[in-house]
Amino acid sequence: MSSSAARPRVRMTGVQRRRQLLDIGRELFAQKGFEATSIEEVAARADVSKPVVYEHFGGKEGLYAVVVDREMEALLGRFTSALSAPGHPREMLERAALVLLDYIEEETDGFRVLTRDAPVASGAGSFSSLIGEVARKVEHILARQFDDRGYDPGLAELYSQALVGMVALVGQWWLDTRSPGKHEVAGHLVNLSYNGLAHLEPRPKLSGAPDTPSPPR
Repeated sequence: MSSSAARPRVRMTGVQRRRQLLDIGRELFAQKGFEATSIEEVAARADVSKPVVYEHFGGKEGLYAVVVDREMEALLGRFTSALSAPGHPREMLERAALVLLDYIEEETDGFRVLTRDAPVASGAGSFSSLIGEVARKVEHILARQFDDRGYDPGLAELYSQALVGMVALVGQWWLDTRSPGKHEVAGHLVNLSYNGLAHLEPRPKLSGAPDTPSPPR
């Protein structure tokens, strides 16, 4: 019995096939990067011919761009939701730190795609552009806080870039280390950003976070 007879090709709608190709592309771009991923491998994983992939995305750059746009939209949506909720400024910082760490934990392939270098000729967004968009949202929140406390609201842009950049870089580091745990990492991020080096707490904890011991080093 031939392999094709043993495993008949699954017929999908156009929407289903596009979603399948996006999921496969996401996985391959995360594992291998843009340059090392080929349309041939995407097509083989999907059990379709190369023209099917070209029909949906026009080429590897088109597939990559849609994968990146989808991840950026998902992560930005999480940030927007977290930063829009009312609360104390420290709670806002806690939510922002946990949003990124939760995303890394739950959508590791998506985060790897976002943090890899995009092809030079690609129109796809980048992780830096995403972080810039998040920083602009944080800037509006900080400007209100600065104004209420008698600080110069014009400095909100600088502080928002510093805060968001710090969280983003720590997130990239934590992507591979995964130690300490995300709540402890978020606690230290908030400790530095909210208390400052002059007022660091010796054992920072998030508000309402579970009291879990640090993993052995």
